[in-house]
Amino acid sequence: MKRFISKTLQSLLQLVHAIVAARYWLIVYVLLILLPAGFFLYTYYQRSSSILEQEVTRSMLQTVKQAGINLQFQMDRVRDTSNSIFLNPYLYKYLTDSDSVYPIDVVKDLRSLIDAAQTNENVFRIRLFVDESKLYAGEKINFFPLKSIQSRSWYPAVMDAGGAMVWTGAYKETYIDRVAEEVLVLSSVRLLREPKYFDRLAGILVIDMKEQTIRDIMSQIELSEQRVLYIVNKEDMLVWHSNPALIGKPLAAVDQLPSLATSQEGIMKLGSGKDAKYAMYTPIRNTDWRLVAEVPAAEISLQANAQNQFSWFAVLLGGSILFLLLVFVLLAFIIRGMNRRVQLVIRTINREGLERLDDHMEAGNFNLLERGVDHMIHKVKGLIEETYTAKVQEREAQLRALQAQINPHFLYNTLDTINWIAVGRGAHDISQMIDALAKYFRLSLNKGRDLVSIEDELNLAKVYLEIQQNRFPHSFTFTIEADPAIYPFFMPKLTLQPIVENALLHGIRKSKAKSGSIRIEARREADELVISITDDGSGMDEEAAGKLLTEPQTATRPDSTDSSYGLNNVNERIRLFSGAPYGLSIRSKPDEGMTVTVRLKAQANLIPIR
Repeated sequence: MKRFISKTLQSLLQLVHAIVAARYWLIVYVLLILLPAGFFLYTYYQRSSSILEQEVTRSMLQTVKQAGINLQFQMDRVRDTSNSIFLNPYLYKYLTDSDSVYPIDVVKDLRSLIDAAQTNENVFRIRLFVDESKLYAGEKINFFPLKSIQSRSWYPAVMDAGGAMVWTGAYKETYIDRVAEEVLVLSSVRLLREPKYFDRLAGILVIDMKEQTIRDIMSQIELSEQRVLYIVNKEDMLVWHSNPALIGKPLAAVDQLPSLATSQEGIMKLGSGKDAKYAMYTPIRNTDWRLVAEVPAAEISLQANAQNQFSWFAVLLGGSILFLLLVFVLLAFIIRGMNRRVQLVIRTINREGLERLDDHMEAGNFNLLERGVDHMIHKVKGLIEETYTAKVQEREAQLRALQAQINPHFLYNTLDTINWIAVGRGAHDISQMIDALAKYFRLSLNKGRDLVSIEDELNLAKVYLEIQQNRFPHSFTFTIEADPAIYPFFMPKLTLQPIVENALLHGIRKSKAKSGSIRIEARREADELVISITDDGSGMDEEAAGKLLTEPQTATRPDSTDSSYGLNNVNERIRLFSGAPYGLSIRSKPDEGMTVTVRLKAQANLIPIR
């Protein structure tokens, strides 16, 4: 034991002597290498973090802008309804009718006009405020006396607008046919003037939209868990807030933001330290509103650090290089000491007559180590260049993905515009087809997700069949019977549509009568979801039907239009989703139709957030 303690103390003394002997080299290392390298790495890390924070806030601003576009789209639909009523010549004729007798026909026509306009899913209620002399002014469902609106806070702004549309902020409204509840709504308000006497007021048109429409759009903004969303007008009043209790209060009650009345979109940092946060704001077209999203700076820094993988790589690489340099310096110091001792041994041997021993010792240089370090530096440079290129490509891919998100909205807006043009020209059949096509695209695109709910998949099949009914009028009928309890469950997108398409194009359309019916049934059996699609078309024998699940559609049926994925493809996708025991099964007989049964494992909450 004493011997062990003695050796330990001796080793510690040797270590202390080595540190004392190496203090000069350690001081040089700290001053010339460690401190400059540490300062460089710290500066680089801070700079890269700042740049990434800017990129994260810009990305968040793009998300806020997209939400603003979605909100504009919903409000524009209400605006279109308001314009269609505003431009209706019969409305002014009825409102300016001076007869004192209760005009039943007038009320009936006005009711038809309002009911037609309220078919817009964004319109919650249409209200007309008319002169008290009109007998129907006391109806108080769609018609109200003009004086009942004059106490509203936004009434002066409507009068100043002179017929232009004015949007109110969110407020609580009570409806006579909804006594049990107050509804939080936003309203589009405009004056109606008499055409012949423009200085006379014919009435005020109010179109209410549920506040829940805005809340649904805002719930899709995925910035951070602590985000705060609100909308302010040019007077810096909160017309909407994620906290309903703050609606109608001044902006100063929420934050110390400067006035945004004249500001376009932008990013603003508020506060400092732990309370710092970023505000991203963007204007809402056709209004004087600004959509604002506030996110704590700590959340943005956290996201930036999560993306700052390159900086972590640089820090790791820098630490590795510093470690290698330290090892190199220490080795140089050790080798120098060893070289001195070797020199002493060589001189001793030389004194004994081995004069040529020095020539053999020249091989102790560090050429091999130098070549290895040079190779390592070139390799590190190559890795840095590859990492930088990969980062640039990743950013380009993110920008392309962001641009691709806008295209579906452009498509929906274009189809909606065509729909309103068709409605305006009385082409209701074209309007129905355009509306069905827009629904089809919304359901089939599904925001890029691969899984959809059973309800959406059934709706997609329904919209497809409605479109085909317009294409092949009076050639087939269809029914859909589904248990609403299975609607929340999920299944692979575009599973039913190829089956329905085959039933129509290769079953009914190829039958002798070229007409028939399609029946879709959906139910739950224990832990399974069972959906069957039955047609009374041409059918086929069992052997040919079985090949549909094992061979591509074009190989089995040469006359196929190849317009769908094929049943074998659908079968494989279901097995990947639910497992080998699940999939498709077919029953069919020639001239008696076909039944395709889909069996899925009942699964819910599977759609990933993107």
